[in-house]
Amino acid sequence: MRLVGLHLFAIACCALKAGAIPHLPAEESGFAVVLWHGMGDTCCLPFSMGSIKRTLEAHVEGVYVRSLMIGENEQTDQANGFFMPISEQLDFACNVIKEDPKLKGGFHAIGFSQGGLFLRALIQTCEGISVKNLISIGGPQQGVFGMPRCTEPAFLCDTMRQLLEMGAYLSIVQSRLVQAQYWHDPLHHDEYLKDNIFLPAINNELGTKNATYSGRLSQLENLVLVMFENDTMVIPRESAWFGFYKDGQGKEVETLEDSRLYKEDWLGLQALNEKGKLHKLQSPGNHLQMPKGYFEDNIIPFITSSAVAA
Repeated sequence: MRLVGLHLFAIACCALKAGAIPHLPAEESGFAVVLWHGMGDTCCLPFSMGSIKRTLEAHVEGVYVRSLMIGENEQTDQANGFFMPISEQLDFACNVIKEDPKLKGGFHAIGFSQGGLFLRALIQTCEGISVKNLISIGGPQQGVFGMPRCTEPAFLCDTMRQLLEMGAYLSIVQSRLVQAQYWHDPLHHDEYLKDNIFLPAINNELGTKNATYSGRLSQLENLVLVMFENDTMVIPRESAWFGFYKDGQGKEVETLEDSRLYKEDWLGLQALNEKGKLHKLQSPGNHLQMPKGYFEDNIIPFITSSAVAA
């Protein structure tokens, strides 16, 4: 959303002030970072993803930043964040990345809000790419059970709400609305598993497990999950850490570590954690409202050689 873009702009402005953080060396020549924006945003707005791109370029020597545009222009990119099926977005992004020669040697991935979920899904489904670190900032990894706070663009937000109110698991809604595809209703778990066309499969919740998913995630150097203390967009906020409401009710949250997903290691998260490669970070503030210095102190070090080695 435009509101989210303003929050990111404030973060980037703080980071770009002289002396904010040291100029860090890149891991190698052609060092690359891929960004995926959130709902209502675009790849290239100067005060959102554009400012994050400039922050990285200012503080990581030699970095190449590719902010994903899902579509032919920024307008379609924004609309596709609401209405292009996630599987089609993943195919589009996979082709874009494979066709970019500067990403051939591997890259770090930073996703904001739903972009964090999509990048994780991309790693699981896009054969032939090499991702070093995945950083999900406020990403709804276990979906959402609550109407996303969305104000701009008004038409797109209103249409999203109307479709969710019709019924998130209706086939006509599932096929047309991105947010319905990660709508996770703990009160109707069987319906969620049967009729949600994206999240149960990508989280390996269905009867037949896809070993490729856990295999690809286990190859990450680090998986970094950022949760916001006062998040009113991702409900419950613990979804950013793979936590979610226990089945049958919408109040008590089950942690990742207590879930079958973790205990049976459907996605390789237990294996990552045991190797010290799973990092659950907490940020003050509402959705994407990282305080001054948070991005520089907590995110950038994961994509520099000194932090990866630490």
